[in-house]
Amino acid sequence: MCKVKDHQLLRTLLKLKVNNTLFNKTETECFEETCLRIVSSCNSQSLEQGLCVHTPLIKLGLQGNMLLSNNLLSLYAKCFGPQQAHYLFDEMPYRDVVTWTGLLSAYSRADKHCMTLELFDSMIASGETPNEFTFSSVLRSCSALGELYLGTHIHNYIVKLGLETNTVLLTSLIDFYAKCGYTEEAHNVFRNMDKGNTITWTTMISSLLQAQKWSLALKHYIDMINAQVPPNEFTFVKLLEASCYLESHYGKLLHAHLITRGITLSLMLKTALVNMYSSSKRMKDAIKVLHLTPEYDVVLWTSVISGYTNDLKIKEVVSAMQEMEILGIKPNSFTYSNILKACATVLLFELGKQIHSLAFRTGLETNVSVGNALVEMYMKCSNFVEDGFRVFRGITSPNVISWTSLIAGFADHGFERDSFQFFLQMQAMGVEPNSYTLVVLLRACSTDKSMSRMLKLHGYILKAKAFSDVMVGNALVDTYASLGMVNDSWKVTKRLKHRDIITYTNLVARMNKLGNHQMVLNVIKHMKDDEIEMDGFSLSSFLSASVALAAIKIGKQLHCYSIKSGFSSWTSVSNSLVDLYWKCGYAEDGYRAFREISDPDVISWNGLISGLASNGYINSALSALEDMRLAGLKPDSITFLSVLFACSRGGLVDLGLDYFHSMRNKHGITPELGHYACLVDLLGRAGQLEDALEVIDNMPFKPDPLIYKTLLGSCKLHGNLTLAEDMARRGLELDPSDPVFYTVLANLYDELGRSNLGKKTRQLMEDRGVRKNPGQCCIENGNKVHIFDAGDRSHPQMTDIHDKILSLTKELKRQGYTFKDTEGSSYHSEKLAVVFGLLNTPSKATIHISKDIRICSECHDFIMLLTRFIDRDVIFRDGNRIHAFKRGECSCRACYQHSFHEKKMYSAALIG
Repeated sequence: MCKVKDHQLLRTLLKLKVNNTLFNKTETECFEETCLRIVSSCNSQSLEQGLCVHTPLIKLGLQGNMLLSNNLLSLYAKCFGPQQAHYLFDEMPYRDVVTWTGLLSAYSRADKHCMTLELFDSMIASGETPNEFTFSSVLRSCSALGELYLGTHIHNYIVKLGLETNTVLLTSLIDFYAKCGYTEEAHNVFRNMDKGNTITWTTMISSLLQAQKWSLALKHYIDMINAQVPPNEFTFVKLLEASCYLESHYGKLLHAHLITRGITLSLMLKTALVNMYSSSKRMKDAIKVLHLTPEYDVVLWTSVISGYTNDLKIKEVVSAMQEMEILGIKPNSFTYSNILKACATVLLFELGKQIHSLAFRTGLETNVSVGNALVEMYMKCSNFVEDGFRVFRGITSPNVISWTSLIAGFADHGFERDSFQFFLQMQAMGVEPNSYTLVVLLRACSTDKSMSRMLKLHGYILKAKAFSDVMVGNALVDTYASLGMVNDSWKVTKRLKHRDIITYTNLVARMNKLGNHQMVLNVIKHMKDDEIEMDGFSLSSFLSASVALAAIKIGKQLHCYSIKSGFSSWTSVSNSLVDLYWKCGYAEDGYRAFREISDPDVISWNGLISGLASNGYINSALSALEDMRLAGLKPDSITFLSVLFACSRGGLVDLGLDYFHSMRNKHGITPELGHYACLVDLLGRAGQLEDALEVIDNMPFKPDPLIYKTLLGSCKLHGNLTLAEDMARRGLELDPSDPVFYTVLANLYDELGRSNLGKKTRQLMEDRGVRKNPGQCCIENGNKVHIFDAGDRSHPQMTDIHDKILSLTKELKRQGYTFKDTEGSSYHSEKLAVVFGLLNTPSKATIHISKDIRICSECHDFIMLLTRFIDRDVIFRDGNRIHAFKRGECSCRACYQHSFHEKKMYSAALIG
């Protein structure tokens, strides 16, 4: 408060009818001095009582006293804002640099930055020369508005006036360039300083934080110490913030430094320490710091709660809130927001509703921050979007986060069309979407398979110039690919100014799902051109593509890369390697890849069991299941698909039935349609066709075409025409365009001597416009994968390949081998691929081929005889299993389930 005697004198003076004749010169000077003391004292404490001297000053005509008027101007600004101060400014007969700077800084502090710059222009026009404090306020407004051009002109003006060594201005310039995103320019200003002081060093460190250069900020701290500039608490607050993004030991070192330097643990510094320990999930250390001093506030406790919520320790969150209540500290909007976000993450609906109730009682329900967290919580935890929408409508001024949470909530609940309507409403309300809003909408297009909305959204993104945002660009690439528009997705990728690992990872994952495996492997070159290194996720996708194409050489190169880059320790990468070697017929390498996994998960064991089963090692596959159980892992539904497949291939009907029934009874797994299809295959292959039909008729699912095709194949195997016709009829009712039903039935007619019906069936297929899917065969040569289609004659070596097929066919027949050789079969993809391998691979090398559907029986027999005639091994993976052709035999016809050699090999492989 003002001194008492000043107030008494002021009241006495104000009682008089003051005029210029009442006082002599000495009395007037005394009055001015008293008024100045009152205003100065009130100004230092922002007390509006000091404004009462304004009226007598006007009556006495003392407006010309610049010191008094400038103090009064400052007091008006502090008590009533810059607008009221501006009224006084306009009435002042004289103005100096302090007057202009006082009003400028008032507008700048009030975030009226445009007005600050306008006033600066007026000041320059008036002929007044700015000082360092004027420039400091103007630079603050330039940085707030992103006015880089004007700011650089101010910098030139500063140099022109010879103020470039002024510490205040250098600090302001560093801050200006940093906030405009020009860290290098900020660094140049800093380097031109002789030594600097604590403030300039701290400002430079702060600028590096803004540029997210955390390590460089810590390096500057070391330079600061070496320059013998002492850090203060604000320096450590900034450094602790940087350490949150680095390894935890940096934060501990800083904590030790501030202790050894004797820095007083203020509330602000304590909060920074708690936040640092919380961010690294060292909550015990955070709590120790919390109780080092008796000072607490809501910001400090919110940091504690934020640490617990990030670690999803909900019980501790509730305890912290209770302790806050005991201390009489009321939670603020950020406290509630943090807790609600945790509730949304772990789906704690009841706790979320209780926090909602508390927020309602404190009047924070309509707060934007709390409202946004509530919308997210209800959208994720509640089954009804209306709950989240009700909260949204209660938010006083919804911002872009509010709208985005609403849009994401509706999209996640399957109301994609509504989410787009809210997007339109959002724009109508004058709220522009951010990058995350656009990503959410693109994801909704992907889910809803809506091409039209996606194209409209793409148009909006281009118009809004949001295409340059990496996150939006990546989402756009992913959406095009998810809709099957791979070429368009690739075009968008090439047009992106900034491509990162996520761009390519999303793209190759989608391409793999669509079966464009060759394109996936081509992406590797483009990543190298962009100097983007593969990560564990992209590496897994490239390995999956290698598996699909049987590209074992490329797969082995990727394996080498995984070892060099350290990604071989990733379980997902190791699982892909297990899959690669087993599906390419490399049993020993498959075992080795599995053995090298330090902690195999369910997917690892599934890969081993599936690999063993598909390669014909039936007994070993079932042994691996028991080993999996002994390792403490529970089999899942995928495990049982592989086990049932193994039993089917091994003819183990009773054991397969036991496994099927154990799913529900022993393991609590409800059999899915795929498991019933495996069961039908198990019974059908064993000739128990009526039992297989009973499974179809009594299963708790509507049959799909696949399960009818499965039993149809078994009917063909056992020559049951009546049931085959029934299965074909049922299947065609579900999918009249599936060529398998026509071809299998027609082939069965031919085998049973009813070729007329076979011709009619094929003619019916042709009349209906149904075309047989010939499938594709892939074979690797060097680092290139060659793809052959049935009837395709476009390959550059086709003449040599076809001539070789004809000569081999002729030679096999000459030597007395009998096999089916229908017209046009010399252009079957299987024959084209295997002969290409003979012509282009080393004479003793195993030929590896993959096909997306089953190998045809005619080509199967041809390759089997070929391996006897030319003594070459062929590993052929079709859509069903691995065929290992060797010396005229195929693994699909061998009996593995009782093989002593197999048991010995499996045990030795696991032992290593």
